[in-house]
Order: sequence, then C-alpha cells, then structure tokens
Amino acid sequence: MASTPAYALIATDLDGTLLRGDDTVSDRSLAALARVARAGARHLVVTGRPAPRVRPLLTRLGCTSLAVCGQGAQVYDARAGRLLWSVRLDRELAETALGKVEAEVGQVYAAVDQDGEDGLTLIEPGYRMPHPTLPAVRVGRRADLWAEPISKVLLRHAELSDDELAAVARSAVGSLASVTMSGPGTVELQPSGVTKATGLALAAERLGIGAERALAFGDMPNDIPMFRWAARGVAMAGAHPELKAVADEVTVSNEDDGVAVVLERLFPAA
Repeated sequence: MASTPAYALIATDLDGTLLRGDDTVSDRSLAALARVARAGARHLVVTGRPAPRVRPLLTRLGCTSLAVCGQGAQVYDARAGRLLWSVRLDRELAETALGKVEAEVGQVYAAVDQDGEDGLTLIEPGYRMPHPTLPAVRVGRRADLWAEPISKVLLRHAELSDDELAAVARSAVGSLASVTMSGPGTVELQPSGVTKATGLALAAERLGIGAERALAFGDMPNDIPMFRWAARGVAMAGAHPELKAVADEVTVSNEDDGVAVVLERLFPAA
C-alpha cells in the first residue's frame, strides 16, 4: 500500500521561488510537482501577482486547482477560470494612505492592480515595473489610478531602499492598509488584515486540508504570514533575512531548483 505523504498541500510563491529569473519553470520543477500530484497532494500557487497576471503561468503548470493571488486578496479557481473570493482596497483609503507616506518621504511613484478576473495593472508617470515582462497600462495622472476598484497599490521611491520605504509606510499608514514587501522594488499597500496566510487558509479550507499538513515555499517578507500558518516553511537561498529568520529550512536558490530539491526528498519517485 502506498504511504500517505507527509504534506497534503504544497504552497509555492512564484517570483524568486518557483520561477527562475527569466519567468520560467524548469523541467525539474515541473517533474517534482508531478510527483506531488501522483502522491495525492495538492499544489497551490500563492503569489502577490493578481489573477489576470497569473493565468498564463497556471496554464504552463497544468494547474486546475485553486490559486491564491494578489497577496491573499484573491482566491482563483483555475479550472473554472473565475474568482471565488476577492477583497478590494478602498480607493479613498488608498489615496489617503499614499498621501501619508509622501508626507514622510516626499514623492513616491505608484501603480495599482485593479480588482477582477480581467483587471489591469495601471502605472502612473515615473513608476517602473519591477518585472518588465508583466503587462501594464501607463496612465497620464495619479487620479486615473482610482478609476476602477483595486486590490492593492504598489510603491517605489527614487532613493529609499525597499526596507526603508516599507518601514516608513507601516508607520505612516497605520491601520488604513497592510504594508508588505514582495520583491525587489515592490512595496505594497493591500486591504488591512489581508495576507498570503488569510488567502491560503481560505483555499485550504475549500480543499479540506488543515495547516498541519501544509508545506510552504517563499523568498520575501510577504511570505512570513504563510510560513507562520503552515506546518513547515522553506526559504530559498536568496531569501530576505526576515523570512530566513522564521523558516524551518533553507534550500538552494530558485535558479538551482530549490523547490524541486525539497520535493524530491519528500516525495520519492515511485
């Protein structure tokens, strides 16, 4: 009789974790995820990217399950091609929070991810996309960012580091929004109380899987709530020090297939 796998749910971040720097998933990682599926465990993508920016990757991964998108603000059903759950960031609160940040550090450059299955990423003048491969629409002025409902705001500063900007933003914004850092050049404001952990918990509940059987992989501070929720958290070799500090294990880099290295150990070939 086949043994029951130690983990029934494998939650992987994308950028800096499952994906290589060129936005691809290696054959080795795909093979490791196939092992997970054959063992009866579920793989869930848990990413800061909004659902519309994730769909092509889910197709490449052959994912027909759920995906947690937008830093936990969205739970997307890949098989049905629709959002099961989403939380919006109030646009007036977002604009107020942005003003509070600028009162402390001067001008910042902003972008927003619109809510919805077909929401766009809008960027104001001066904002540079951290991932140039991701599509975005440039608007003429900041007021245009608030034209439609949004799920989050992305911030960049000309001089401050991501850590410095995130620290100032947390102090300035307070309870108006949650502040997180999800990658180089990516400080974000999202609905208060929403994290990758809240979205993952909702998805796991729909699948009937508890946190005690969940294994999470990540590389940035936005993965900390997910690590604290899951039974075990594995950080990539190049992960942010804050995430490494709470990780149960550190694997090799995403370029060296760190996710696959761990999964091959936990899910041996049949």
